[in-house]
Amino acid sequence: MKFFSFWRSLASFRVRIALNLKDLPAEVVFVDIDAEAHRADAYRKINPQMALPALVEDDGTVLFQSLAIIEYLDEKHPTPPLLPADALGRARVRGLSLLVACEGHPLLTPRVRRYLDRELDLRDSQQNAWRRHWTVETLAALEGHLAGHKATGQFCHGDQPGLADVCLVGHVTAAINQQISLSPWPTVKRIHETAMALPAFANAHPAAQPDTPEAMRAK
Repeated sequence: MKFFSFWRSLASFRVRIALNLKDLPAEVVFVDIDAEAHRADAYRKINPQMALPALVEDDGTVLFQSLAIIEYLDEKHPTPPLLPADALGRARVRGLSLLVACEGHPLLTPRVRRYLDRELDLRDSQQNAWRRHWTVETLAALEGHLAGHKATGQFCHGDQPGLADVCLVGHVTAAINQQISLSPWPTVKRIHETAMALPAFANAHPAAQPDTPEAMRAK
């Protein structure tokens, strides 16, 4: 199994956590987005969208989109489960996950930033305001769904980490990188801290990857 990843990619971060939680080995292939390696023919043949991550099974089957990859891994390797056993629980966890992966994160990706810069010619201050707005909006939505909900436990849903937590920590990491205080969203903050205390999450962090630039590594 080959896993195509980039240290700073939040979608890759999600899959790294899932692989760690399930203790699944994978050959990691680093694709340098900063050098636009994701646009080279070699990677374009793997994922025509030229987005990370991608997972290639031993028979050559290519999987793409982080949530689809994670659910595939969860079905193929069901222990520990990343989705609840009941239909309502699965719907809630998927909703929380999609809130991040399909609503918040896509507005922060490099290709969006590139468009804001090269096509719309937005100043750095305007781009920063854009990223902050959508990051904060997503944090507020997560807090609203999590705080006081009967299904919220140590983690987003119950007391075991799952798909929603995998998504939440990536978004909080984006917030921290923007120096956004988490104090307005105490439930999100608590869950993030609980998750990041686990080796499966901590070892998947962007600052801890083999391709992380030395200047960006955790000190």
